[in-house]
Amino acid sequence: MADPILSLSSVSKSFGPIEVLHGVDFELRPGEIHALIGENGAGKSTTMKILGGYIDQTAGEVLWQGQPLRFAHSDEAEARGIIMIHQEFNLAEHLGVDQNVFLGRELKRGWRLDHAAMRARTAELLAQLDCPVDPSARVSDISVPSKQMVEIAKALSRDLKVLIMDEPTAVLTERDCEVLFRQVERLRDEGVAVLYTSHKLSEVKRICDRVTVLRDGAMVRSSKVSEITEDEMAEAMVGRELSGLYPAKALPRAEVMLEVENLSVPGMVQGASLKLRRGEVLGIGGLVGSGRTELAEAIAGLRACSGTVRLEGKDLPAAEPHVAMTRGLAYLTEDRKGAGLLLEKTLRENLTLPLLDRFGGLLIDRKAEEAALDKAIADFAIRVPERNMAVGNLSGGNQQKLLLAKTLLSDPQVILIDEPTRGIDIGTKQQIYRLIADLAAEGRAIVVISSEMPELIGLASRVLVMHAGRVVGELAQDEINEGAIVRLAMGLKDSEGEAA
Repeated sequence: MADPILSLSSVSKSFGPIEVLHGVDFELRPGEIHALIGENGAGKSTTMKILGGYIDQTAGEVLWQGQPLRFAHSDEAEARGIIMIHQEFNLAEHLGVDQNVFLGRELKRGWRLDHAAMRARTAELLAQLDCPVDPSARVSDISVPSKQMVEIAKALSRDLKVLIMDEPTAVLTERDCEVLFRQVERLRDEGVAVLYTSHKLSEVKRICDRVTVLRDGAMVRSSKVSEITEDEMAEAMVGRELSGLYPAKALPRAEVMLEVENLSVPGMVQGASLKLRRGEVLGIGGLVGSGRTELAEAIAGLRACSGTVRLEGKDLPAAEPHVAMTRGLAYLTEDRKGAGLLLEKTLRENLTLPLLDRFGGLLIDRKAEEAALDKAIADFAIRVPERNMAVGNLSGGNQQKLLLAKTLLSDPQVILIDEPTRGIDIGTKQQIYRLIADLAAEGRAIVVISSEMPELIGLASRVLVMHAGRVVGELAQDEINEGAIVRLAMGLKDSEGEAA
């Protein structure tokens, strides 16, 4: 086994009086993919940022090839070949793909920028990633999965010694994930040390050689991946046995709460219809780009559309989200950081923003807001070290729980939830699954859109599947299984694989 190239020795980190890492030992070795896993808030991001030179440790040592080293800035780490791919994109949206790949390291011919060479090299890197994006395309014009591939291309363009990847597959399709896995395995075989974080434990088993588990800022287990099961990983993360990940499904009642007839969004959704009953959890599946999110946004009044949306028997006007919310329909966006939360604002400001009129309008009742926040923190088990901190400093799971609290503050009867557990740990997933089941048991009607088929199977009593903007099939009860969902999502309707 190769000697460690980058390691932590008894590293602790404090932010003010709060210590978030407690004496962590961690090693990255050339030719090894090392998974770092833990619940949201366990200390993974802090560990990665110390390794990548973004922040300094409070105590302990960072070792480079066995020698103590202190990075003044992440640029010093990058100069040694330590590259970090962040969970949040670090791209200049107004620049081209090729300009982003070489930003700050532009290729030159004499004193002039060599745009042709940068475009050609970017094309090679994207081809390696099986990503059909024009290198000259503006980043703001490409899809979210393509942006992730651009981030990976940036890393591949460097002289890599250590690659740190923070939730790299959170926004990727299954096909893109397989392409990424092949590239990560190639880098390992070429002697690169890879740190890989993911909440998808199946990925850890699929591509990693070693796994270290953090819980509450301390290392609780480290072993070869071949010597630990996914269940044992999950139990080490949360400190308890995880059984019954999905709660029992509530029984839908007869009353129709939401009816959609022939709804179309130009270029995105065509003639979609559905019925949602009180107490029902209805799943919507399909590939990325199939129109799932656009359908939900149109129902919630966030997109112009044609067709009919009827809430408790009365028509909802199109493209009027405030009316939908006032009438008892709420939508939880898949993009919690871009569209769901104001990251620089506090928890209180985020929680009450959509309903300021209930908290005094122009003269805000701060006590009422604080009381609402107290209840949200308790009801949704939001772990927050300082209630006045910016939401952007919360872990992903706690941001998601705050977004749920914000969505439910209006006491909606129909709730559309888009990707309820994207980028969060298994312990928080279990909490959110139980919340969804409890809401349905209370008689609320819920739509869950998810790219995770086990989630649809475990939560929904019916699943609609979309393909190319259309609802192409409905599965109920025992019909709901991965094979059936995949076939419909790919546009196949029977065992012979005829196109739908």
